[in-house]
Amino acid sequence: MEQRIGSSSQPLEGAGFDPAFIPGLTSPASARTKDGEPAEEPEAAEAEEAAPEAEETDTASPAEPVEPEEDAAGDGPVFEASDRRARIVADRRGVRLCLDDQECEFRWDEIGAVETETARFGKRYTVTVHTPDRRWYPIEIEAPARSRFAEWDEQLDAVLDAYFDDGVQDGAAESAEQDAEKDAD
Repeated sequence: MEQRIGSSSQPLEGAGFDPAFIPGLTSPASARTKDGEPAEEPEAAEAEEAAPEAEETDTASPAEPVEPEEDAAGDGPVFEASDRRARIVADRRGVRLCLDDQECEFRWDEIGAVETETARFGKRYTVTVHTPDRRWYPIEIEAPARSRFAEWDEQLDAVLDAYFDDGVQDGAAESAEQDAEKDAD
């Protein structure tokens, strides 16, 4: 009879041991050179090359982030809710969740569903972003009053109606075409 020495269990993987396990939660680790120093990322190199040109054409201070013109021109619906620790923003770019110093951003094509829930007692408003790969990311926001829940639901529904494509329209169009073909026969 043979016995194994040591544990037969596999090492644990997941967000509890590796924050990079959750896409969008942390930036990817930078590559290291042979000397052990961090390698310069291509995006940083391009930014440094473009910096002298930006100084000539831009009068904004370096501390102020400059938004591209297309972001500034966004005139669609926007949902934003926050408390002392958490913040959620949903606009034409996608959904951004912030909790303390952690942020994650989801583009609309990365989102499978957005779910809201209110606590039976208290003033907690929970928004959960579901991804197609069966992961979910909830965030709780403490509302100043329970009356804000209805207002937040309306604002979030307006944003979801404007930007989120859940494929229902395509399915409805296909079933309407099939019904038309059956009627024609």
